[in-house]
Amino acid sequence: MIAHSSNQAWLAQVVEKAIEPELPICDPHHHLWVGRPGTVQPTYLLNEILDDLSGGHNVVSTVFIECGAMFKADGPEAFRCVGETEFVNGIAAMSASGGFGKSRIAAGIIGTVDPRIGDLAGEVLDAQ
Repeated sequence: MIAHSSNQAWLAQVVEKAIEPELPICDPHHHLWVGRPGTVQPTYLLNEILDDLSGGHNVVSTVFIECGAMFKADGPEAFRCVGETEFVNGIAAMSASGGFGKSRIAAGIIGTVDPRIGDLAGEVLDAQ
């Protein structure tokens, strides 16, 4: 069962009818996060994105783009960003189970690394 997002009033401001509801779509850019006070949607996880995708379009997959969420609280500073990739990969695994519908959330993940760390950036990317 999908729970509705807490931002239903905001989402309801614009409702678009799907022009080609059979056309398979990959949503190439979205974020997922927990605990962002002051935002329209303080928490945006699997249920929220699935709710947003339920408007009649045939979204078969999505690509997560880094947003600075869920970095590790400890460990080497350069590697803390790997926590975000691990967090999203967990949501992707839930989606890939098929238990949440046909859309594959975070079928692609674009992580982050601080390029100012020089050669260490390669190790961080490998950890991603």
